Amino acid sequence: MFSFSDSLLAEAGGVPQRSLHTDLEAISEAYSAVKPLAKRLGVEAPVPKLAGFSYAHLAALGCEISFEGLEPTVSPLFRSPAAIDDLREPEDYLESEIIQQRIKLCKKLHKRYPRSPKNYIGALLEGPVTTAVMIMGSQFLVLPYDDPDRAHRLLKFCTQSAINYANAIREYFGTPIKPKPQGLCDDFAGMFPPAMFNEFVVPYWEETYQGLKATRRSLHSELLRVEHLPYLEQLKIRTFDPSADQYLTPALLHEYCPCEFECRILSWHIRDSAEERMEKIYRDIAKYNPRRIRFSMTSLRQEPR
Repeated sequence: MFSFSDSLLAEAGGVPQRSLHTDLEAISEAYSAVKPLAKRLGVEAPVPKLAGFSYAHLAALGCEISFEGLEPTVSPLFRSPAAIDDLREPEDYLESEIIQQRIKLCKKLHKRYPRSPKNYIGALLEGPVTTAVMIMGSQFLVLPYDDPDRAHRLLKFCTQSAINYANAIREYFGTPIKPKPQGLCDDFAGMFPPAMFNEFVVPYWEETYQGLKATRRSLHSELLRVEHLPYLEQLKIRTFDPSADQYLTPALLHEYCPCEFECRILSWHIRDSAEERMEKIYRDIAKYNPRRIRFSMTSLRQEPR
């Protein structure tokens, strides 16, 4: 499964990558510029849309988000565990300035390009552990040891508020959440060792999947180990994407993963490998029978590869 990354789109269009979040004309230039490249590669040109954004729910909660770097960055809402006691959901999940800006830009894109998604301003939500880390910073990762009650309180807040945000934004666009296949991304969940997973991860993933009315469950998580994999079966997850997981090789996934899995040819593999190596990398992964192999082009220099 092939795609063009936001960095590639920005390079092709000669625009700053951050402008793909905010500037209609920059988005138009980038997607127009990549059409000849797509034709040369024999793939369909991507449909214009807002740049990938995982933090809409966090923006709705009041987190400060900067677009000054190549990727958006989140500043924690607080760092003191005591602040968890005062957490409250917003009365209006859509009043955040960032949410309003992205809604307006989404509508303009759809008007100019009718095939552009009419209800996409970013991912619906991040998983509960990742959300907790973003809200509190890395201090959250010691909270389950120092103050497990507050850790659960924050995870519960992250889970329920994410579901409520997802419902609010989908209702706004007239596309309410209905039973269908749904995925969940929670890259920091693997920071919990397997012995703690059943307490601090499993119930919140289960609640999220139920809140999203997932009929078929998929998961993206980058830090899991072999010892975590039995929980995928417990949660009835059908497809697992380890992305850049440093602990799970295709061979280990083939032997131990209880469900279908995906693999990726990572951007640095494409960047650092000779052209003649690329097919071998692909075939070495393919022999382990992943459901799909994902790879993307992140720079114009990678075209020969």
